[in-house]
Amino acid sequence: MELSLQAADHGLIGTAGWRGLAYQYGAFWAGLLYDWQPNYVAQPWVMFLSYVLLHGGLGHLIGNMISLLVLAEIAAKFISQRAFFAIYIISAVGGGLCFGLLSSSPQPMVGASGALFGLVGAWQYWRWSARQRAGRSLWPIWNTIFWLIMLNAVLWAVLGGLLAWETHLGGFITGWIGAVALARWNSGLNR
Repeated sequence: MELSLQAADHGLIGTAGWRGLAYQYGAFWAGLLYDWQPNYVAQPWVMFLSYVLLHGGLGHLIGNMISLLVLAEIAAKFISQRAFFAIYIISAVGGGLCFGLLSSSPQPMVGASGALFGLVGAWQYWRWSARQRAGRSLWPIWNTIFWLIMLNAVLWAVLGGLLAWETHLGGFITGWIGAVALARWNSGLNR
């Protein structure tokens, strides 16, 4: 999607207006959860997944895809492809929901970072669970969470407030909860 929008931005295909249209119809608009009029009937529901397919530029896409590759490799050690996809999707929805509830921004939200932070949340749960079972200190997980908060604070400041930290928070929490649910589901199946 982003590559098509990049080509349109540079006049290679379509028109420069494609990005604006893509955002109007596919980005996450918090106002649609309240009193804004949607462009089409299903938009307030579709945006919970479509925003993940749009990005703020090539750098945003590349950063998200590198993160996805790293996190997919980590997740492959713990869960199946189907479970990975489930955590990714529910984290995207959870990230959008948290953004919609906490943000008052009139700007659209785009990018896969809600789903990516969900994978981080799941990973931290797996670390938490393994350390707890082994009777080891949980400090490394708290330390990671602290640095994730600091990273978000720094990026928010550097980007002049144009960071959807609410999406990251919602994705992380949803991913953690999703990993807990998968662990309980799997333990129930193994009985």
